[in-house]
Amino acid sequence: MPDDIRVLIRSNLDIVTARQEGRALAARTGFGATDVTLIATVISELARNIVSYARQGEIVMRVVAGANAQGVTIISLDSGPGIRSVEDAMRDGYSTSGGLGLGLPGVRRLMDEFTIESALGRGTTVRVTKWLT
Repeated sequence: MPDDIRVLIRSNLDIVTARQEGRALAARTGFGATDVTLIATVISELARNIVSYARQGEIVMRVVAGANAQGVTIISLDSGPGIRSVEDAMRDGYSTSGGLGLGLPGVRRLMDEFTIESALGRGTTVRVTKWLT
């Protein structure tokens, strides 16, 4: 398996590339079709947030090994404006863009592990992992 897969995110085309790379990595890792689709959906949401709010950033994907399992970790990195209130952003229905406000809460529900760090003026990092069960 390759080490990190990195996709620079600057446009909608980059979102498609990141999604394709993530699907391929998840399939190679042994995930079934449903989980491959969920992982691709998460990558799409995280990458879309980069384009919408930070203008550019990076999606990093890697295979990880735990004590008794293997999985895929996706890291979304940007140096954009940051999230004013992470607590608000994690509430269903909260949106600063007029959307449905399901993005980050949905990502958290689809994945087994979820962390977010954000600082105003310095950017946001979201790290998620899906374990192969």
